[in-house]
Amino acid sequence: MQPEQRYEGPEPASTVRTLHHLATQCVRSVPACCGAVATLSDRAEDHRTSAATHPDLTALVSVQLDSGDGPIHTALRSGAPVGAADLLTERRWPDYRAAALGSGVRTSVTLPFHRAGIDITLNLYGFRPGSLKDAAHGPAAILAEEITAGLVRDRRYRAALTEVDQLETALRSRPVIDRAGGIVMHVLSCDADEAYGVLRRISQLTNRRLADVAAGVVHTRGRGLERELSRLAVRP
Repeated sequence: MQPEQRYEGPEPASTVRTLHHLATQCVRSVPACCGAVATLSDRAEDHRTSAATHPDLTALVSVQLDSGDGPIHTALRSGAPVGAADLLTERRWPDYRAAALGSGVRTSVTLPFHRAGIDITLNLYGFRPGSLKDAAHGPAAILAEEITAGLVRDRRYRAALTEVDQLETALRSRPVIDRAGGIVMHVLSCDADEAYGVLRRISQLTNRRLADVAAGVVHTRGRGLERELSRLAVRP
């Protein structure tokens, strides 16, 4: 099998490239390995991404997801590597076995990694029975461990950047929101809490960001909004 990129899922391109790098490097570092698939599952967002060294191997992941059974599920549940020395005589996972044997695969090893809300599995495949018996404790496992740690660091970094962007947006929006609150206080002769409550209700009812609602109020200086603001105002 010649290495070929195969991507599935909504993860950033950098994550998918990393998964593909993991799969291809494992094929190179394990002589008996004819192909590999690396998968990443996000427990919070309930999605899975995979990268395979060959398109035929993607089906071996898909059949496990569709049937809810296979080495991936077994490894993730147990938290330990799961191997099949010879799929021709294996009695577990009938759907997976059939798909693997149909692709010429006779042996496989799945290594699970749990980190910070994500699950990563490294799935190694071989043509010869028993040829991957040491793969779970060799260079592939070390490489997968390092790459998993790197992916977790990358996700935390991206989450921090998103939080910074949100804080910067909030800081930029605050002066406009304060000005709009003052206008609403003047139009409705209400206090600050009621004014901001009106702005939030307009935002929710019109499905617009609070900053955009505030900008509209400031732009019109409240003209023409008296009736709408009065209707939305919550008075005791």
